[in-house]
Amino acid sequence: MKKKSAQTVTEDEKIIQDEAKYLLGTYQRPKFVIEKGYGCYLYDTEGKRYLDMVSGIAVNALGYADEGLSRVITEQARKLIHCSNLYHTAPHVKLARVLVENSFADKVFFCNSGAEAVEGAMKLARKWALKTFGCGKTGFVAFTGSFHGRTFGALALTDREKYRLPFEPLVPGARFAHLGDVDDAESKISTDTSAVIVEPIQGEGGMNPAGPRFLAALADLCRRKDVLLIFDEVQCGLGRTGRLFAYQHSGVIPDMLCLAKPLAGGLPMGAVLASERVAQCIESGDHATTFGGGPLVSAAAIEVLRRIRRPSFLQAVRDKGEFLLGRLKQLKQRFPDKVVAVRGLGLMVGVELSFKAAPLLQQFYDRGVLVCTAGERVIRVVPPLVISKRQIDIFVRAFAHVLEQAKN
Repeated sequence: MKKKSAQTVTEDEKIIQDEAKYLLGTYQRPKFVIEKGYGCYLYDTEGKRYLDMVSGIAVNALGYADEGLSRVITEQARKLIHCSNLYHTAPHVKLARVLVENSFADKVFFCNSGAEAVEGAMKLARKWALKTFGCGKTGFVAFTGSFHGRTFGALALTDREKYRLPFEPLVPGARFAHLGDVDDAESKISTDTSAVIVEPIQGEGGMNPAGPRFLAALADLCRRKDVLLIFDEVQCGLGRTGRLFAYQHSGVIPDMLCLAKPLAGGLPMGAVLASERVAQCIESGDHATTFGGGPLVSAAAIEVLRRIRRPSFLQAVRDKGEFLLGRLKQLKQRFPDKVVAVRGLGLMVGVELSFKAAPLLQQFYDRGVLVCTAGERVIRVVPPLVISKRQIDIFVRAFAHVLEQAKN
């Protein structure tokens, strides 16, 4: 067999070199190239298999190469991919009906991402405030540890200085209260506040549950102050916590709800769910999108929702979530000097370490496991919702090996 020259560049190396040459350097990626996926596994171009505990950042709820979802996408692509929102099409209407009939909402607006959903909710809140109170009620209250997106409006509500500072000035009028502190939230709400936005479980901020008591108190505060309550369920919604929506754990009903990530099974789609109280303030031309709710993504989302809203599916997520939490808490007992906390709900879990988490990622890759971080010290665990308990065990064993080698 002929030996490769020292100057030979592999196909993977060529891809990585071309990426550096042609793409903006907004991501730091590991030195392998993902080629395909099946079930809860991804495969690189060298054939190495990785157990995926990231699922496209909480997107691929049904895993990879799902036959039912692939069939629906193929069938719809043969009929109609896009024709714009200038015309009636059936898929987005059917999808909106499913979302309304399975939630608090009365109306839905479709868009293309989580950040767009947050931006849409911000616009709806301001329009509601304008029609209800007149000019001047334009501000928002968000929380410490929050992450709502990278666009100017969503970023203004995101409590991450390193994301915000290079792009200021952002949309004005945002204030931040301490998550879990109702008194602080009340102090931040003023006569110019239109809405309060909160993640029932923070994702990027470290996998922090807001908690049902805090959410109930926050809802009561918003009613007393006559401001809207927006739940950002872009990461924690749609089955991730073992309920179709995370708000269902607390029984607290928001005025608006932002969705995205898993909605269309990996195709780009977001949505704003709104109560009639908000929806009645919106008129033709107030907001729009070229691609939002297109036939292809809507057909995919109908299939995703058909699958994940089954009671047996959601019960399985709850069962596997309890199993995952239990196994990770055993790691905390085994490595008390390295694991600070294990928290989360369903298959949305964070493991807080006593040291920076990012340096551990390569050790996970070496063991054939994909994980990502949520802040500096938290390993984020958001696998496909179809993961098995056996695969969870594989992950936890790999985590134990990584912790054994880690130096805090």
